[in-house]
Amino acid sequence: MKKMAEWTIVTESPEETMRIAENLGQLVQEGDVITLEGDLGAGKTSFTKGLAKGLGVKRVVNSPTFTIIKEYQGRLPLYHMDVYRMEDEAEDLGLDEYFYGEGVSVIEWPSMIPSQLPEDRLMISIYHLGETTRKISIKSTGVRSAVLCKELQE
Repeated sequence: MKKMAEWTIVTESPEETMRIAENLGQLVQEGDVITLEGDLGAGKTSFTKGLAKGLGVKRVVNSPTFTIIKEYQGRLPLYHMDVYRMEDEAEDLGLDEYFYGEGVSVIEWPSMIPSQLPEDRLMISIYHLGETTRKISIKSTGVRSAVLCKELQE
């Protein structure tokens, strides 16, 4: 039986959104997978910047749009993926090595590779509600991601 958790929050500023992500960055463990969906310009990359800060990443984090995967080193490796431009879902990029590796994977546009995603992941959707206001929905798909979702709410 799958253990599910869900949480929706409205943030009023990019800084508030990044603080939630930073908190998540302090909670994640090796092998955690986070997917990011949402409106263009809603803050998926900003969310990842906050997560990286929580992981202790010192480098500037930006979108891996044209490289597909960027790696950053913090207390755990951070694998930031933007799979929007993948030509073919069956394209073998060795994503499993990242998903089940020693770091944390963040995947922007996961709907482009549904069959490659691990079963247990934390799914985050970010939507515009106003100029700086965002609705963030966080949903787990398994036991580990349910723990993360619940810890994030505390």
